[in-house]
Amino acid sequence: MEPVALLINSSSLTIFPSPLKATLRLSRLNSFLLQPLRLPRRSVHLLTRSACQNHNHHHHHHHEHEHHHRHCCSVGVKVSNYPQKVLIDFAKSIGWIRLANFLRDNLHLCCTSALLFIAAAACPYVTPKQYIKPLQNSFMIVAFPLVGISASLDALMDVAGGRVNIHVLMALAAFASVFMGNALEGGLLLSMFNLAHIAEEFFTSRSMVDVRELKESNPETTLVIDVDNDSVPNLFNLSYKSVHVHNVEVGSYILVGTGEIVPVDGQVYQGNATITIEHLTGEVKPLEAKAGDRVPGGARNLDGRIIVKATKAWNESTLNKILQLTEEANSNKPKIQRWLDEFGEVYSKVVVVLSVSIAFLGPVLFKWPFLSTVACRGSVYRALGFMMATSPCALAVAPLAYATAISSCARKGILLKGGHVLDALASCHTIGFDKTGTLTTGGLTCKAIEPIYGHGEGNNASVTTPCCMPNCEKEALAVVAAMEKGTTHPIGRAMVDHSIGKDLPSVSVESFEYFPGRGLTAIVNCVESVKLQKASLGSVEFITSLFKSQDESRKIKDAVNSSSYGNDFVHAVLSLDQKVTLIHLEDQPRPEVSKVIAKLKSWGGLRIMMLTGDHESSALRVANAVGIDEVYCNLKPEDKLNHVKNISRDSGGGLIMVGEGINDGPALAAATVGFVLAQRASGTAIAVADVLLLRDNITGVPFCIAKSRQTTTLVKQNVAIALISIFLAALPSVLGYLPLWLTVLLHEGGTLLVCLNSIRGLNDPSWS
Repeated sequence: MEPVALLINSSSLTIFPSPLKATLRLSRLNSFLLQPLRLPRRSVHLLTRSACQNHNHHHHHHHEHEHHHRHCCSVGVKVSNYPQKVLIDFAKSIGWIRLANFLRDNLHLCCTSALLFIAAAACPYVTPKQYIKPLQNSFMIVAFPLVGISASLDALMDVAGGRVNIHVLMALAAFASVFMGNALEGGLLLSMFNLAHIAEEFFTSRSMVDVRELKESNPETTLVIDVDNDSVPNLFNLSYKSVHVHNVEVGSYILVGTGEIVPVDGQVYQGNATITIEHLTGEVKPLEAKAGDRVPGGARNLDGRIIVKATKAWNESTLNKILQLTEEANSNKPKIQRWLDEFGEVYSKVVVVLSVSIAFLGPVLFKWPFLSTVACRGSVYRALGFMMATSPCALAVAPLAYATAISSCARKGILLKGGHVLDALASCHTIGFDKTGTLTTGGLTCKAIEPIYGHGEGNNASVTTPCCMPNCEKEALAVVAAMEKGTTHPIGRAMVDHSIGKDLPSVSVESFEYFPGRGLTAIVNCVESVKLQKASLGSVEFITSLFKSQDESRKIKDAVNSSSYGNDFVHAVLSLDQKVTLIHLEDQPRPEVSKVIAKLKSWGGLRIMMLTGDHESSALRVANAVGIDEVYCNLKPEDKLNHVKNISRDSGGGLIMVGEGINDGPALAAATVGFVLAQRASGTAIAVADVLLLRDNITGVPFCIAKSRQTTTLVKQNVAIALISIFLAALPSVLGYLPLWLTVLLHEGGTLLVCLNSIRGLNDPSWS
């Protein structure tokens, strides 16, 4: 995947207050309440080797959705050996698989089995003595198959595949209890296990980014307008056809009516509409889209009818990129989660070995009976309790806090490329900002064009003498606009915009060479001069380096420093056949930046710096306005890269780099964590960045840093809760103080506490 710049240019859309709000989030709750309740638990599927790859491709996200408790409730069974194939064939032949899947996925039957076991346990206290046994047996005969059929199949499949996990441990304890005459206790084990994991699945689903919502928000087909030979739609006699969104071509004209979804990124060709992109960026205010405005794929049309010209195909559209990046985030696991994935099955096998040791060494070392008696619980019973108490369910869901953090950030329009980004963010104590387009609006405006050198009667004359051409300023503007046509650089865009509507001489560019971070040179053909001329555009240092004479370079620098417009503007310099013109541009700090910097300083305790290629006076003007004390200016891209590397190495914890992603790609890649404004960034910058800010501002930076610190705290708490619950359940079980059902209750209680603690990550962190 090669990501591209995401979303719309919000400056071209008018935001206005309105009581209208997208109902997508509410629909999540409504769909849970209104649809039949199903358990997203483990279903047994026979996957042949030839089908495995295709299955993994189509269900990749679903599998990742479940990975936080893979040890507790596996999803799907891949046939990897002969014993599993034999078991699957046998189970299919007698209908075991179909029945197990039905019972497992039916919430009402799971609850019914639990109620029946509770009723059986209550019989000695509420029924006459002669009816106790018949009633208990009746309840258990009905209830046990409801949970035992699926549990036994799950356990056998895992054992046949060479895996020992919580399914195996729980089934072993339950059926061992039945063997020892405690069928009621074994049934309660399985019922509580199922109900606990129902709750766990519910809390987990609340914490995850549900990309199904985004997928469902995009139509499968769209109406593409037929165009005439001149490739322009006939607005007086529209004819259209239904086309699959994957087949929409760039340049197609799409008809989008009220309540419909814009299928791919495009530009409004005709009409006006109110759209919402809350489900894409978290921006709750509706946006007014009119002719000429860009709209992202996935935007919902609330009212009006518009014709949108597709600017990107489906593969490169906003909605598809968000889906891909979200799934990428789920696949990039943090370090602790990768360790738990590797540790889980080894841990389970160790638990089994220790349990067997307790069962056989207990009678020898501690004089326990092998099987339970009225006076004392046996070593086998204690071993089963230990096995239940030490199963790794709570540890397996400890990283759930990462999923809640990723979901919380996504709702703020912040996409993280995995939980490992949160770990890296929490360790950073230094943050660097690019200036143009990041701390400032990036919407540069041309304030003045000033001839400064070589415009007099001689090439070395100063500009205090009359210019050699009356229209030299117009010529300079025309040359710059021709050289920068189609550019994405803020200075180039500003000059092209400044040239619109002005009576300028015609200029054509014959050849072109670009020097990243410095400038560009070209051979231009000016109609009025009727000759080819060499033009160079860039920074003061770049232009002066092109002059062979040091004396000329010094004079140009002196002319820049003594400019009548001062030194507070952003400068670009044009050299056209040795005639040098200084261009003054103004860029204002973003209105929210001062508050962001203050938060990062006072609450985050971060060292803050500016890394920019602009000259000192312009950099200091912005730094003083926003409250940054440490400024590095006049940096070429390679200089900025070296600064980032050195600071990351020396700062002790790493460096966060925030940029707009036009000339920041190397610095973003070298930083410990790179933030990029996705609306402005190039595809390369998005590919190397770790965090994408979908909204066109940096208010998400302090939120994300605070969220990372909150998440690391929650994960540590989760691990502590898991270990404490294991200890509190394991030790009394081995000592014979706890029955099996209470051991399972303590164990599953610890798992639920971890889930509940992780859900706290959906709340905003305290200092953001």
